[in-house]
Amino acid sequence: MNDPLIHTLDDNQTENKKIKPVYIITIFTISLIVGIGAAFISSSILNTKTKSSKKTVEVKKGSQVMKAGVKDLKEFKDKATGVLKEGGVDGEGSFHLERPGGESQNVYLTSSTVDLSQFLNKKVEVWGKTYSSKKAGWLMDVGYIEVK
Repeated sequence: MNDPLIHTLDDNQTENKKIKPVYIITIFTISLIVGIGAAFISSSILNTKTKSSKKTVEVKKGSQVMKAGVKDLKEFKDKATGVLKEGGVDGEGSFHLERPGGESQNVYLTSSTVDLSQFLNKKVEVWGKTYSSKKAGWLMDVGYIEVK
């Protein structure tokens, strides 16, 4: 009962309780592999969801295309309606929308996703992304177009 509160440890006891570097390296390697695997799987799942929600559509009525592009309202926030005509202004845009109010109300258009020539001389609604321009009052990259 009169054992001292503090006593010395044997060197043999402390050596047996040390974690060997081989175990540390093994645990670290396994953790690293599991982490990389989890990141790869989650990015694959997210890419699949993103790709499927941004499919290009083309809806025809007879031989006429009625809708085309990617209706992604997060990417293509801006919207305009008018009659689609060929021609830009001073090299800005390949097409333009004629809208009420005269030439100052035109929206000049380019498109990286839609063939706008299929919609010439039709009243259309376009969704796109506005870009700054030097000559055009409004320059838009069209992502989605629909005949009205």
